[in-house]
Amino acid sequence: MGRKVAITGIGQTKTKLKRKDVNFSELMGEAARQAVEDAGLTIDDIDCVICSSSPEFFCGINEPEMFATDFTFGVMKPHYRIQTGGTVGASTGITGWYMVSSGLYNNVLVISGDKLTETSVQKGLSLVYSPTMGRDFAAGAPSAVACQTRAYMHRAPEAKLEHLAKIGTQMRKNALYNPNATLKLPQISEDMMMNMAWLSTPLKLLDSCPTSDAACAMVLQSEEYADKNPRPKAWVQSVSTIAEGVNYPDRDWSVPIALKEAARKCYAETGITNPMEDIDVIEIYDAFTSQHLIWLEALGLCDVGKAASQLIDSGATRMDGKLPVNPSGGVLSNNSIGGSAMIRQAEIAMQIMGRAGEHQVEHAEIGLAHGWGGAIQFHTIMIMSKEKEIKDSFENRKKRKG
Repeated sequence: MGRKVAITGIGQTKTKLKRKDVNFSELMGEAARQAVEDAGLTIDDIDCVICSSSPEFFCGINEPEMFATDFTFGVMKPHYRIQTGGTVGASTGITGWYMVSSGLYNNVLVISGDKLTETSVQKGLSLVYSPTMGRDFAAGAPSAVACQTRAYMHRAPEAKLEHLAKIGTQMRKNALYNPNATLKLPQISEDMMMNMAWLSTPLKLLDSCPTSDAACAMVLQSEEYADKNPRPKAWVQSVSTIAEGVNYPDRDWSVPIALKEAARKCYAETGITNPMEDIDVIEIYDAFTSQHLIWLEALGLCDVGKAASQLIDSGATRMDGKLPVNPSGGVLSNNSIGGSAMIRQAEIAMQIMGRAGEHQVEHAEIGLAHGWGGAIQFHTIMIMSKEKEIKDSFENRKKRKG
């Protein structure tokens, strides 16, 4: 497993519907500065920088990490770029973990983000794939996920449009307590969700995420350095990045085998045998409401095809439920693509640190962050705990509940 690694600093950019006050480099620099300061470090303490964003089509320039190097503290330091589509933020955080765990570096800064309000996102999503290898639907993300949703509803007939409305309402209500959420709708209701115009059936307008300008950054430190850092920290216990093929004849988008394998791997490494009981808080990459049902089922939180009744109708995933999911409001309330999957990791880290403010989950000892991307084939997981050894966090939970 290598050396123990902790997240000690977090930065998320100021939130507006559009960040006209900064360009891409300045946006990334804003998150980077916040993370380094939050960790109680200086630029000189950082010995490696990993920078990322979504496909270059969205940024409008080639090699945007070079454009941003002066702002992300990468000058005269080892500087890397990661690119894995929608999972890019999570892949960047996981790469940072590998860099520190391997012993190559001690204090790694990871940054990921995008300014999506300056580009045609859906056009980009239709053009970034090879026309000959792994051709995707030339209809953007909504129509692709609409197909995924129909496939899921076919094999899980208890899942109805009303469940999507419940999920969308729950996420937007959570977002009201998150200062970094882009989309805040105090008037949101299930009736409002149900009466929205169609986006791509069975998805309606608010079943989809917004378009955001956002960046996120984190500082990861080796055990030696983290132990000397008096600030609250979240210890990374397990990571996994799994990819399916892009498309093949019997592939079912509603059965994410990559996510199931990533979960199996991380659960085995951490000793999690019943995720519904063993995990305190989860952040999933929910670009669409229907993906709550699909991702949570794949994470083993309910019986196959029963996410609607066992998790949504029961209230299990609410802030006051058995296992709160997306206290931040999730991607449904803030989606910059580049920053979205790293924000899931940062949000779990803040929960573990007890620093999530008004959307803090009580007694958060163990948390899971998820990301997805590409042609619905990339999945990532990062599991964190409050204590350096996860068994100690398990013991704390047993004492509290006993």
